[in-house]
Amino acid sequence: MEKNFFEWVIFFIQGNWQQFLLGTVTTLFVSLSGTIIGFFLGLGVSLIQYTKADDRSSKLFKVVISILKVLINIYITIFRGTPMIVQAMVIFYGLPQLIGLNLDPLPAALLIVSINTGAYMAEMIRGGVDSVDPGQLEGAQAIGMSHFQAMISIIFPQAVRNVLPSIGNEFIINIKDTSVLNVIGVTELFFTSKSIAGSYAKYYEVFIITSVIYLFLTFTISLILNAIEKKIDGPKNFEILPLQDGNSVVIKKGKGV
Repeated sequence: MEKNFFEWVIFFIQGNWQQFLLGTVTTLFVSLSGTIIGFFLGLGVSLIQYTKADDRSSKLFKVVISILKVLINIYITIFRGTPMIVQAMVIFYGLPQLIGLNLDPLPAALLIVSINTGAYMAEMIRGGVDSVDPGQLEGAQAIGMSHFQAMISIIFPQAVRNVLPSIGNEFIINIKDTSVLNVIGVTELFFTSKSIAGSYAKYYEVFIITSVIYLFLTFTISLILNAIEKKIDGPKNFEILPLQDGNSVVIKKGKGV
């Protein structure tokens, strides 16, 4: 007797849960690692973009910074303007021909996601920096900080906080976009699902399971990221109490609110 839809779903879950689990773990590993590495890459790129040469800078420094900024603009334009699936094919199959570097699928996937994410992170952080009051940079320089010190200690921490929701969204996007890495043989969730479905010629039932797993991952991570943002923001209700000297005040969380 032919199985109905629900019987097939139960059959695939019972018989292939380990493969689904392994594919899910690989998807999370690649997307999380790629997002973290891409964040620091984007942070470094943004730092170079905002580095300014002044009268005290050497000619060599000015030339190097100018060249780096041009290369960075090319990098951002290419990786934001082409699909990740195309980048995966070019990098995975191009590196052996160009420099003789043969990467296994998983390290290649980490490289691809990290570089792709870095380009988007650089633009996110740039927007975050632009959202910070310029007066803070001027104030930092007025008390003797260099441009570099002010950016590292004052501007970038605020910029990162401002773009934290966008960083979380990029992580969620990476979870879904890792599915394209099946073209280079990465055994992530989509590749695993396609293999299982092909063995039984039951694509609808298998990919219903896959879609539920993706939805669970993205929904759960969205909740976690929202909780982290609220934790960073701290309590929203305060009462202001004067100190004994009559001048200074302290801010204390309101009671009963």
